[in-house]
Amino acid sequence: MEQRLYEAAMDGNITSLHELLQEDRLLLDRVILYCFNETPLHVAALRGHVDFVKEIVARNPELAGELNSQRLSPLHLASVKGHVEIVKALLLVNGEMCLALDRDGRNPLHLAAIKGRVSVLKELVRVRPDAARTKLDQGSTILHVCVQHNQLEALKLLLLMTMNDHEFANCKNERGNTILHLAVADKQIETIKYLLSSVRMDVNAINVNGFTALDVLEQSQRDVKDLDIAKSLQEAEALRAKDIALVAGNENRTIRPNGTPWFVHDQRNVPKSIVPHQGEWLDKKRDALIVVASLIATMAFQAGVSPPGGAWQDNYNSTDTNQTVPHRAGEAIMAYNYPDSYPIFLRANTIGFVASLSTILLLISGLPFKRKIFVWILMVIMWLTVTAMAVTYVMAIVAVTPKSQRPPLTGVIVVAVIVWGVLMALLLLGNTIRLLGRAPLNRLGRFIWQQRISFHSAYLNSNGDREALQIQL
Repeated sequence: MEQRLYEAAMDGNITSLHELLQEDRLLLDRVILYCFNETPLHVAALRGHVDFVKEIVARNPELAGELNSQRLSPLHLASVKGHVEIVKALLLVNGEMCLALDRDGRNPLHLAAIKGRVSVLKELVRVRPDAARTKLDQGSTILHVCVQHNQLEALKLLLLMTMNDHEFANCKNERGNTILHLAVADKQIETIKYLLSSVRMDVNAINVNGFTALDVLEQSQRDVKDLDIAKSLQEAEALRAKDIALVAGNENRTIRPNGTPWFVHDQRNVPKSIVPHQGEWLDKKRDALIVVASLIATMAFQAGVSPPGGAWQDNYNSTDTNQTVPHRAGEAIMAYNYPDSYPIFLRANTIGFVASLSTILLLISGLPFKRKIFVWILMVIMWLTVTAMAVTYVMAIVAVTPKSQRPPLTGVIVVAVIVWGVLMALLLLGNTIRLLGRAPLNRLGRFIWQQRISFHSAYLNSNGDREALQIQL
């Protein structure tokens, strides 16, 4: 009879259930006593047979509280499968099963959140809202579960039904990660934007590794989504952990009207942006710069040993009559055909080669490149390298271009040189001003103003007109 009962549960056959209960009214009670795995109610709840479930719980409500070998109740199974009507029927009989934990410490709400069963979650939270606050073994909340399984709609529902509880929304797991940490680490843009715009999130919460959400983004692998995420975090006034120490009075933390935190602090101590400093940028780009410098050094070496036009393949001295230029095998033909251009080509190529090697040496030397002066020196060397290679290219093109094609080439080269020179001058001037800062410019302005006053004073003193000086000042 028990076998027939399980078959009826598999098919959702209420007629068979009635026939079995007519034969043995205690059949469902015996199932509780002797069943050590799934009950027929487990089977019916898993299969989604609503009427069969309602009939069983009406005749024996105790079956709603039975657990199988995995410590799963019928409510667990109905929740994970998304059978809303069965969930409602089970909650009417035994709402306390919302708090029942399986072998992994998950209640029905956790399983519904993992699968994104929003309708089921709504019913479960309505009956037992406190079940949503049950933590898992690693200290994760149901909100962490939603983010880990990328279930944004379930997350929105839970935050809404918990009245956007600030403490609950910013709860940390054992590793100190909030749901914002997890969303940033997984590059969930929509989740991040929702949390920053609609939830009272502490954007500068620090985990056990000492990372804020912005630190997590910088430590993660590069992705096309990074710019959008960084922009959203910056708009929410997110900081790196080391920048938080620069904020005075950061203990007086509060929440702005739009839900993001701000700090009571001296505005002069807050970084104006979260853009990495030059030295930090250089640390991240060190490998790329070494590769570029290595490629330039290889190009310069190749151009030096294999100059444009090639090298002589034989020896010739003045005693031979079938040749006009004395030479030796291996010497550059360009040195004989273009005696004026070849020295320029050789000097520029050598400068580019040595400068690129110097760049590699500086990058691997371990010097404190977070200082502006060292970054500026490295920039100047790189500009010198690129400019030298550009000159080398021009000399090489001239050497291999036929004389008939040189007039149009000359105009292009002249324009390119002018544009290049202006660009390099502007970059050098701009970075030099950036290196020096505003103080030298202010001192220069004060010096010019003082000289102007001294000149007027001397002029007016010679005419005895001090009142005019006071009016002018």
